[in-house]
This record gives sequence, C-alpha cells and structure tokens, in this order.
Amino acid sequence: MMNIEWKQRTQLLLGEEKMQRMASAHVLIVGLGGVGAYAAEMICRAGVGQMTLVDADTVQPSNINRQLAALQTTIGREKVEVLAERYKQINPELKLTVLPVYLKDDNIPELLDAATYDFIVDAIDTISPKCYLIAHAMQRRIKIVSSMGAGAKSDISQVRFADIWETYHCGLSKAVRKRLQKMGVKRKLPVVFSTEQADANAVLLTDEERNKKSTCGTVSYMPAVFGCFLAEYVIKRL
Repeated sequence: MMNIEWKQRTQLLLGEEKMQRMASAHVLIVGLGGVGAYAAEMICRAGVGQMTLVDADTVQPSNINRQLAALQTTIGREKVEVLAERYKQINPELKLTVLPVYLKDDNIPELLDAATYDFIVDAIDTISPKCYLIAHAMQRRIKIVSSMGAGAKSDISQVRFADIWETYHCGLSKAVRKRLQKMGVKRKLPVVFSTEQADANAVLLTDEERNKKSTCGTVSYMPAVFGCFLAEYVIKRL
C-alpha cells in the first residue's frame, strides 16, 4: 500500500497512464553537483522506474552551500553513493545503476550503448565530456536536455528553456556552441540557461579543480532552480 500511497498526489495531477509511462522509463543523469542532483531527485520523486547516475566526485566542504548530497556528515563520500541511498529511501523499488566514474571522450560511447535510455540529463560543467555526450546522444537519437551555467548568477526570474543556438549572456553556452560547431554538430539542443549577465566579481581563477580554469560564486537556490527546470522538461516528455 505504501508504494501506491507516496505517488498518489502525482497521479492525481498526471493520471494513471502517464504514471505508468514514467514507471517504465530509464533516465541517465550525468553530473550530480548543484544542478544534476536536484534534477535527479525531482525525476525520482515523480516516479521514474530506472535511473543511471554518473559522477566521479566526492563531497567537499565548498559544496555545502548548494548541493543536495553535501552535509557535514557526508564530506569525503562519493556523491553518487550518498544520492543513491537517498533516492532508494524515496522509492525502494527504483532500479538504480551507480557509476562513480569520470566521463572522458573515449568512455562515453560505451556508457550510451550499455543500456536503453529514454532521456539523458546533462549536468556536466566541463566542456569536452559535455560536448562529446551531447554529440553521441544525438548520433544515437537519444533525447537529451542540457544545463548551461548557473554560476555567478542570482535572479531566478531569468532562467529559461531555449535552443543552445539561441542562448545569450552565458559563457558556458558560448563555449559549448563553439565546440559543437567544430565537431560538426548543428542540430537543435534544448537547454536551460539564464539571460542574466554573470557577475564578473563572482568569478575567481583557480587551479585547484580538475579541468576548470575558474570557479564561480553560487547561491543555494540557483542550481536547484536549474535542476527543477531540467526535471520538468524530462517529466513532461516522458
């Protein structure tokens, strides 16, 4: 009875047929930081039947201001492990594949061919694996939605859905467009981005983080909003 009970409010809104479609769907979420973990949680709470989670990072003290997995008690633990426990507590029947791996260009095809995915959520913040994931998903005709940059921004009223080729005031979008053009990818790509100008004072050059030349100031609610936008996009299309 409990398993029916927890979904009843969602079923009241969406109806039984849509809930069954959700229960038979498999969603791949790549990147479980500030944005990706919220997207994954909202998709999980909506009743999706299967998820594959990919992230190699461990929880750091600097994550606590915005990331779902980050607590004083989880510092040092793998984000995927912390979140897998959490999502299983939400839905004990959830089929979960957990991959604590750092995605590189050469292991992306292997990941995409390992299962049949109904949707991919791209919440990677490193250009090369992000663009390779997008390109290979498109080649395989797997539906994908991508997050652009939430850092150095604070106005949630400016968060939008758009095609990647129509975004502006977003450094990550610009870099992704450039790389995709070089790779010969010109198809439409649905993304979540913010029209707000990034606060230049909130960007700090760094050599402490893998594959990142800079780190951006963030506020608790902003990545969560991006994650909720991604979840809405996936849930409505499943």
